[in-house]
Amino acid sequence: MGRVNGSLEKPALICVLVLVLTASNAAWGQPEPEKQLAADSDATTKDTPRISPQPLAPPVPARNAGTRRNAPIRNAGTRVAQQPQDTTADFWSHVPPLRRPDRVGYFVIAPDKPGYYSLLFLLLDEPSPTLPRLPYPPVSGDGYSFYDADYRYLENPRFGEVDLFTLLKRIHPTDAWLLSFGGEERLRFMDENGGYQRITGQVNTDFWYRSRVYADVWYRDWLRAYVEMSDARVFDTKFPLSTDLDRADFLNLFADAKLFSLAQQPAYARIGRQELYFGSQRLVSPSDWSNVRRTFQGVRAFWLGRKWTVDAFWVQPVLIRPTQADPPDHNQNFTGLWTRYRPYKGQAIEAYYLDLDNHNPGVAIGRDGIAGSYNVSTLGARYSGDFRHFLWDFEGMYQLGAWSNQIISAGAVTTGLGYQFTNVPMNPQFWIYHDFASGSQNPNGTIHGTFNQLFAWGHLYFGYLDLVGRQNIDDISVQFGFWPTKWILTTFQNHVFHLVSARDALYNASGVPIRSSPMGTAGTYVGDEIDITTNIHLDLHNDIFLGYSKLFAGAFIHRTAGPQTGPSLFYVTYSLKW
Repeated sequence: MGRVNGSLEKPALICVLVLVLTASNAAWGQPEPEKQLAADSDATTKDTPRISPQPLAPPVPARNAGTRRNAPIRNAGTRVAQQPQDTTADFWSHVPPLRRPDRVGYFVIAPDKPGYYSLLFLLLDEPSPTLPRLPYPPVSGDGYSFYDADYRYLENPRFGEVDLFTLLKRIHPTDAWLLSFGGEERLRFMDENGGYQRITGQVNTDFWYRSRVYADVWYRDWLRAYVEMSDARVFDTKFPLSTDLDRADFLNLFADAKLFSLAQQPAYARIGRQELYFGSQRLVSPSDWSNVRRTFQGVRAFWLGRKWTVDAFWVQPVLIRPTQADPPDHNQNFTGLWTRYRPYKGQAIEAYYLDLDNHNPGVAIGRDGIAGSYNVSTLGARYSGDFRHFLWDFEGMYQLGAWSNQIISAGAVTTGLGYQFTNVPMNPQFWIYHDFASGSQNPNGTIHGTFNQLFAWGHLYFGYLDLVGRQNIDDISVQFGFWPTKWILTTFQNHVFHLVSARDALYNASGVPIRSSPMGTAGTYVGDEIDITTNIHLDLHNDIFLGYSKLFAGAFIHRTAGPQTGPSLFYVTYSLKW
């Protein structure tokens, strides 16, 4: 945007934009460093030196001054008289103890040098010394849950960190209680041509709308009650999916109780309806791209250590009933143990065991076409991180169990290497990945070799068309990401898909077989997919996310779906998180 003698061109247009953006967010001001876009756990404890310019306006006083004293806000060159220590504010600045979300794959490290970190910053001409500290990633899509959003920095806010929506967070009726309210409004336009989990050759244009509202109550760090409702609707669609529509229902409805402290770190028990996500989310995820997020019902126990976290759970998946209350599926039991160790900043080692027991009638088709149930156990480990601008993501999984009248023996391996160019304009980053997930070489044999992706976020890893899932697939992909400005992120992905077994099926992002060649005559080359995305960070709460995807169909698609140029998808998403 051009500038003339320090003033913005087209002042009338700029004034309108400023009024629209500032209606939901005041200027941010002086934040702390937070480099990791994908919610790296060490974001609030970095050793990066702070840049402290003179404030552009008088500091904003801390909220809730009537319930406790607030630490003084110091200005450069001004001496402030010593005040008594505020033990209540110090307590709540560390409570509640929240889990620090793991990095997912293709993680991108955001720039952290002085500049404009949102469109609002640019319009107000208020640069930030580094990436502002945020309760969630500054992008439209969010694979994490609101119950882990970290607003503890609001206990001692700095200049510009309090706005209209943050006033709904960290409310203290008394020194022992904490209340927070929030949510999201999301609208998406999609224009798809023969794709989105289908290969139909038909055109479909639709609008998705989703609203989420939550309330969070803590009694000190002992007890918690959390409730979140979601309303998902779709308009003008010809081919609705089961994950498109679910009128007002509970997404989360649980209570936490503190059990004990180990090494001065708390352990909790959680009971009720709850979203789950672990590690890379290749196996367990809320699947945020879907209009209806995935959730479970059951019991979970977890310990949040400084370097270790341990989770154990027993839950049942919640079924989607668009016009009725969503019930849990009592025919499925999902149990697991997930551990994570952080040896150094920016690095994580995970090990886990998962078991899914599904007794729904006819859910597994075994040898000679016999239908039955299945039980699959998954053993896995992952090592991910960054060091001196090198990025890596390694994960291996092995499965065993029973599939109808067959024995399960399957596996999946992910190898990802990347590099961050910190001293190059637009902070470019590059990844190359190889994803392998086994398939059945002989679907009528005694061994069931198709990997089960469980409750995955497949959309993140195998293209935005959602035509490919982590089952019977061999994928080599590259991602190139860069920041045209500090508030715009653009990524380009290219996938080359092959089936592992020509006799097994092509499975979509939901794990549903959509094309197959039982005799293997269609070959294994599925095709190449390109995905181009751009996220525009308007301000602390508002984002626009748009993209284009296209599959250049290979021999397998042509021979099983007829001659096609390949499906494509264009979409625009607006998100307001409050």
